[in-house]
Parts: sequence; structure tokens; C-alpha cells
Amino acid sequence: NEKELQDVVKRQEEKMLQLIDKSGEVTVLKEEVFQLKRSLQRAETEAKVLWEEMREQRPKEDAVYVQERVLQQQEMGKLRLLLLEKVDENQRLSDK
Repeated sequence: NEKELQDVVKRQEEKMLQLIDKSGEVTVLKEEVFQLKRSLQRAETEAKVLWEEMREQRPKEDAVYVQERVLQQQEMGKLRLLLLEKVDENQRLSDK
């Protein structure tokens, strides 16, 4: 009886260790997804601003203006991302 109990405890410990390993993998993957989304957002922002500027065919003197627009769009993207992170965090907290 004691042997069976020890076997059950051992199996439970193994399952817990497997879950911890999987949880760590999920955390790493979530971070990678987060970084990829951030990179994609930056690239989309730059492409959007540059496309708009090309349509307007601004002269070369306005390169500073274009750079400012890119930076503004990136900042807006960062703020949107922070907002989404807070919304997700609040949702996780309310789910508990």
C-alpha cells in the first residue's frame, strides 16, 4: 500500500515537472510572439508613412518631416501595444 502511494506521488511529481517545463516553453514562445508582433508593427508603421509620403511626392528637403512622421507613428504603435498589454493583464487578473 505504501509502495503504491509512493508510486502515485512519484508520477504526480513527474507530471508537475513536465507541466513546469511546458509552461516555460510557452512563456518563451509568448515572448517571441510579442517581439515579432512589435517588429511587424514597426515595419508596417514605416511602410505606411513612407507610402503616404511617396503618394504626396514631397521634395527631398522634407526628409526630416518623413522621419518625424515615422517616429510619431512608431510612438503611437508603442502606446497601442502598451494599452493592449494592460487590457490583457487586466483580463488575466479578472479571470483568476
